[in-house]
Amino acid sequence: MLIRNNGQALLFFLNSIKWDILFITIYAIVASLWDHRSLSMSLVIPLPVAAIIATILSLLLAFRTGQSYERWWEARKAWGEIVNDSRTFIRQLKQFLPENSKEDLLMFAETQIVWCFALSESLRRQSFSVKVEEYLKQNNIQAHNVPCYLLNMQADHLAKCSSIYNLNVNKQVQIDTTLASLNAAMGKCERIKNTVFPKSYSLFIHFLIYVFATILPFGLADVTILLEIFITILLPFLFIAIEKTAIIMQDPFENIPTDIPMTALCNTIESNVLEMLNQPSTSKKTINNSYYIN
Repeated sequence: MLIRNNGQALLFFLNSIKWDILFITIYAIVASLWDHRSLSMSLVIPLPVAAIIATILSLLLAFRTGQSYERWWEARKAWGEIVNDSRTFIRQLKQFLPENSKEDLLMFAETQIVWCFALSESLRRQSFSVKVEEYLKQNNIQAHNVPCYLLNMQADHLAKCSSIYNLNVNKQVQIDTTLASLNAAMGKCERIKNTVFPKSYSLFIHFLIYVFATILPFGLADVTILLEIFITILLPFLFIAIEKTAIIMQDPFENIPTDIPMTALCNTIESNVLEMLNQPSTSKKTINNSYYIN
């Protein structure tokens, strides 16, 4: 997630649209030069036509940006729920289980920490980290959906502890409700990850941008060719920049600087959970000098 508005953030954004800038520049130059040829100088398209297309583009981009930000914000809220529910889960266990259940508490905490890291890495489609791989090997776990499997392990372990320690039914229901909330947050993240934004929408907007770039020079009859080229590059560039912003936000689990900072959130969960159980944290606090957190 971007945390500093500096040159690096700007370079990241410009790098993501560099090919679009190149194409629209070439296209604008060609369209403007063609407009100033003797054969086409008599062709004048009223400027309101370009204004109508620009208005349609503005409405479409406003809707697109709003929908993309809604996806990004829903993902961030889901991970906020994961942070809160992870703390609540360990607090409930610590409060409800007897004092001689320390080993079980540590098992719950370890599994919960690994679940958070496994979920974040699965959403980004990365190879599992050493922390997760070691846990899977130690417990001989082979599953297609590792986060789902680990959450099911927590439920099985809860049922076992409920039987061993004769846990009150109401207390067990409260803990199970927290597990259900964690499962719901995981489902939200998977839905966002696996629901593709319609490609036809982007293609249609791109098509309209190039139609606008084609028509615009023929409506600028009273300006010099250099100014005409500049305007024909600038206005479509602004539309492309807005569209690219929406495209970047619509996928919050792609391991890029605009992602939800899942790794940082996992480290926070690990630190908080271990601190609640008076255990030393294995996550190292580092000073972030970058313009984003992962």
